[in-house]
Amino acid sequence: MISLTDSQKIGMGLTGFGVFFLFFGMMLFFDKALLAIGNILFVAGLSFVIGLERTFRFFFQRHKAKATSFFLGGVFVVLIGWPIVGVVLEIYGFFLLFRGFFPVAVGFIRRIPVLGSLLSLPGIRTLVDKIGESNAMV
Repeated sequence: MISLTDSQKIGMGLTGFGVFFLFFGMMLFFDKALLAIGNILFVAGLSFVIGLERTFRFFFQRHKAKATSFFLGGVFVVLIGWPIVGVVLEIYGFFLLFRGFFPVAVGFIRRIPVLGSLLSLPGIRTLVDKIGESNAMV
């Protein structure tokens, strides 16, 4: 079992609530208030989980400047009241930021019994193989 500090536990809760509010806000036809709360909780939770300094180092690396600007710009656009445009910008920035993590996640999911067999289906396999490549979303 992984031991978490108290601030990491708080961060996991904030991140979980943030994802919930983002999902719920999209299900309720892009409700501005729920999406704004979800964005704030997600970013705050991330900084609690990995630490403030590591969060800044992650977001403000030179090679991730485009991804960070799209993600944080999307958060800002949601906060000023254009939820659909903001969510599209956030999703694009999210995929650019975390594209290095996708091969690890795909490899992990392929080892799960039911999900691994679903990812091996003919139509899904080519898509997952493309996502699983580290530079697929350049």
